[in-house]
Amino acid sequence: MAASLALLAPPAIAGPETAPPVRAVVEMFTSQGCSACLPADRLTGEFSREPGLLSLTVPVTYWDYLGWKDTLADHAFDERQRAYAVQNRLPQLATPQAVVSGRDLIPGSDRTRLSRLVAESGPLPVRVKVCERNERIVIDVEAQATAWPAEIWLVPVARSRPVAIGHGANEGRVAVYANVVRGFHRVGTWSGAATRLELSRAITHVNGADGYAVLLQTGGVSRAGRIIGAAKGPGL
Repeated sequence: MAASLALLAPPAIAGPETAPPVRAVVEMFTSQGCSACLPADRLTGEFSREPGLLSLTVPVTYWDYLGWKDTLADHAFDERQRAYAVQNRLPQLATPQAVVSGRDLIPGSDRTRLSRLVAESGPLPVRVKVCERNERIVIDVEAQATAWPAEIWLVPVARSRPVAIGHGANEGRVAVYANVVRGFHRVGTWSGAATRLELSRAITHVNGADGYAVLLQTGGVSRAGRIIGAAKGPGL
């Protein structure tokens, strides 16, 4: 998706310090057709209420053949999970699966291990800030003397989405999803210098999204690498 953006001179980090830095990003790969996913989906909702944690629901399509087509899934999300699997030499995809900061892949059903990993996570190494000014989104990424080349991604999300599941393994149940990803949009690159991007708020008005997050992720456009910085948009 094309974005209207401008790369400006290196600034100070935008806006007042109103929220703690994001210490970890949890991507929960899930499916409405997965019998084991609903407890993991509830855990994602709990994580979404933690100020220093960015928790994202990422619905996949590869269980659609079992009798219920996931109403929120996107094939691009399958490919993102596949990129993580290849990077970590995993032979197959599965749900629920949690990916913590693009680095640790663990079963999303392992609540104890996932909660411990998140609790032990320190702040992400690169500070990212986001704010809004006159219907523009302003993203600031701090300078780092030792830098990893990385991509800047804008991630529109639907903050809460209930779904009544009509068929399949979860027939008759209502799943309530938190921070459902509605797309991953590459909006810039970062190579260690202080960087500011400005783009239209309209880029987030897609597929029912009513919020957004920002990720700073290594690995280039075609594969998912380590997440080294992140920020929550207003209200997330």
